[in-house]
Amino acid sequence: MTTSLEFGLDTFGDVTKDAAGAPLPHAQVIRNVVDEAVLADQLGIDFIGLGEHHRADFAISSPETVLAAIAARTSTIRLGSAVTVLSSDDPIRVFQRFATVDAVSNGRAEVILGRGSFTESFPLFGFDLRQYSELFEEKLDLFTELLKQEPVTWQGKLRPPLNNQSVYPPIEHGRLKTWIGVGGSPESVVRAARYDLPLMLAIIGGDPKRFAPYVELHQRAYQQLGREPKPIGVHSPGYVAETDVQAREELWPDYKVMRDRIGKERGWPPMSRDEFVQEAEHGSLYVGAPETVARKIAATVTALGIARFQLKYSAGPLPHERLMTSIELYGRKVVPMVRDMLAA
Repeated sequence: MTTSLEFGLDTFGDVTKDAAGAPLPHAQVIRNVVDEAVLADQLGIDFIGLGEHHRADFAISSPETVLAAIAARTSTIRLGSAVTVLSSDDPIRVFQRFATVDAVSNGRAEVILGRGSFTESFPLFGFDLRQYSELFEEKLDLFTELLKQEPVTWQGKLRPPLNNQSVYPPIEHGRLKTWIGVGGSPESVVRAARYDLPLMLAIIGGDPKRFAPYVELHQRAYQQLGREPKPIGVHSPGYVAETDVQAREELWPDYKVMRDRIGKERGWPPMSRDEFVQEAEHGSLYVGAPETVARKIAATVTALGIARFQLKYSAGPLPHERLMTSIELYGRKVVPMVRDMLAA
């Protein structure tokens, strides 16, 4: 497990603050994200994922465009989404855009497809939220046909059919690595197995071990299908500083801003400091000194048998300079520590 375990970073391009505490322009946030990815590449981190959002507090609405910019300045890090909201996009255009990123990066593109926990893209692009599940199911079905890289003949209910249609550009070598992002739905776990795609679990709260039944369900589904299971990854938020106290004190104010802003939209109460500490100590918030974060990641890897861990390193207005320090500690200290712990 230790030799195959991959380490990634995720960001939604959270709009951060300048030195005076004012929000940075979206354009500057995007440029900062590119710099963060370049640092991750220099540190040997395996993957960088960019989320797709269409709202004021997140700067990235077109992950593929930013990934192409990152590709031009990096050499080894794999480049993907976190996630692409397939339900409100066109599967052919998604495939074409990631095939293009794959070309400019010399084969480093990945895509994580999901239904999205944010729904602002549906009215923006003219989709009916009442078809939330139906849209994803049908578009995923078409996307998996595109992965075969053969002329496509396909018919659904929500878009015109395709008859022996080729899609360009093709992937130069192999096929586009495609994950299914899942937030906690058993149906989504089984769907990933049915389409024979790796599973990325978004664990953003509570004890990670509570997702063990989903891992077992994934394995049972593959057994019933008579196939070898595809890998499972985990995406969770976190922040690394030199000490546990420093990490919590630096993260807490900005994490609360983000959590309360989203929580207000969803009917959640404001986050208390006790809740924050509970998540840091026993939940899915990987915050602390390198050894603390490493121990927690190693425990999750062991409990769930995952092949990749992705740290969502941005959190609300937390400044770019602190994010760069956290990335540095993650790459230089946390990742080697986890490998050593799992090898022991």
